[in-house]
Amino acid sequence: MSEAYTPPCPNWRRCGGCQLQNLPYHQQLMHKQREAVRILGEFGHVEDIIGMDYPLHYRNKVHAAFGLDSRRKIISGIYQPGSHSIVPVDQCMIEDETADRIILSIRKMLPEFRIQVYDERSGSGWLRHVLVKRGFATGQVMVVLVAVSPIFKLQKPFLKKLLELHPEISTVVLNVNDRFGPVVLGKREKVIYGSGYIQDILLGKRFRISPSSFYQINPRQTEKLYSIALGFAGLSGKETVLDAYCGTGTIGLCASSQAKQVIGVEINRDAVKDAIANARVNNIKNCWFTAGDAGQYMEGLAAQGHRPDVVFMDPPRSGSDERFLSSLIKTAPGKIVYISCNIETQRRDMDILLRGGYRVEKLQPVDMFPFTNHIESVALLTRTYVRSR
Repeated sequence: MSEAYTPPCPNWRRCGGCQLQNLPYHQQLMHKQREAVRILGEFGHVEDIIGMDYPLHYRNKVHAAFGLDSRRKIISGIYQPGSHSIVPVDQCMIEDETADRIILSIRKMLPEFRIQVYDERSGSGWLRHVLVKRGFATGQVMVVLVAVSPIFKLQKPFLKKLLELHPEISTVVLNVNDRFGPVVLGKREKVIYGSGYIQDILLGKRFRISPSSFYQINPRQTEKLYSIALGFAGLSGKETVLDAYCGTGTIGLCASSQAKQVIGVEINRDAVKDAIANARVNNIKNCWFTAGDAGQYMEGLAAQGHRPDVVFMDPPRSGSDERFLSSLIKTAPGKIVYISCNIETQRRDMDILLRGGYRVEKLQPVDMFPFTNHIESVALLTRTYVRSR
C-alpha cells in the first residue's frame, strides 16, 4: 500500500492558490494531461504536457496584501478566495524567495517607521499592498508600495533601512490607490528610488518591466512556451507577422529575427510604451507597435486588403471576442498560433475559427503554473480555404 502524501504547505486549504497541492507533481501533470485531452482532444492529437524540472519558487511577481488581524497585529499575505480576509504568509513554495524575504522585512519595519496599514472597515491607515517583481536572468528587483496617499513620511530613512537589508533592490515605486475595490494598482505613481523599471532576458532578448506592465509570471517555462510557438509558426524570414494582444512585445520581438516584419497591437498604452522601449533596447528595427483594439485593427487590415502571413494571439483568460475572431477570419492569415492560458476559452474560440475555414494542426499543453489548476496551451491553426466576403 502506498504511503499517504502530505501537502508541503500548511496554508494550502485556506489560501486556495495551489488547488493541486494534494497531488505529487508527476500526478499533477497526469491530471492536467487528462484535462487537456478531454477539452481539446476533439481537435486532434494532444502532445504530452511539458512540465518543470524544478516546479518551485517560479513566480517572478509576488503580491502581498497588508492588513490587521483580530488582535490588531500587522499581517501580510494572500486574500482568501471570494473574500478580503488575508491569509498570513511569510514564505510560499511557488513564489520567488527573494520577493518573500523583502515583503517580510517591510512588514517588520512598519512599526519602527510608524507606518499604519490600511483598514478597509475604518478607511484609516496608509499601506495597502506590496508588489515585488524580479528579473530571474538579470537579478534586478522592483518593489512597489501601494498606498492611499502620495505623502510618505520618513521616506528617506525607510528607504535607507530597506536598501541596507536588501541591496539587491534596483528600484522602488510608490503607487497611489485611494479607491475601494479589488484592483491592486492605482493610476498615479512616482519613482522614489532607481529608474522605475527593471529588465529581464527572454530567449536572448532584453525586456523592460514596469509596475503595471504584463510580463510572463514563470520565465523559465515561458522560454519553452515561446520556443514551441515559434516552432509552430515556421517562419522563414519573409513573413509579415501580427502579434495580437502583444503586451510588452515579448513574443513579437522574439519572432523578429525570423520574420520580415512584426506588427504588435495592444490596448494597454503603458504596455505599448514598454514594447517600443524593448525594441529600442534590443536594436530591433523590423517591429512596429500600436495602441488599440486588436479586433478593430484587424478590421482595418481586412478592409484594406492586407493580410499578415502569421498571427500570434495570446488573449487574456476570458479568451478572444467575436469581433476579433470575425476580423481574423476575414483577414485570412495562412497560420494562426494561439497561445492560451485557459483551454476552455481556447476551445470555444477555435470552434469559431474552424467554422471560418481553419483546421487545428498541432496542440501542445505546457505547465506554466505547477500546483494550480491552470493549463497553458499552444495551438497551430492553418487556413483551409478563404471564406467569401
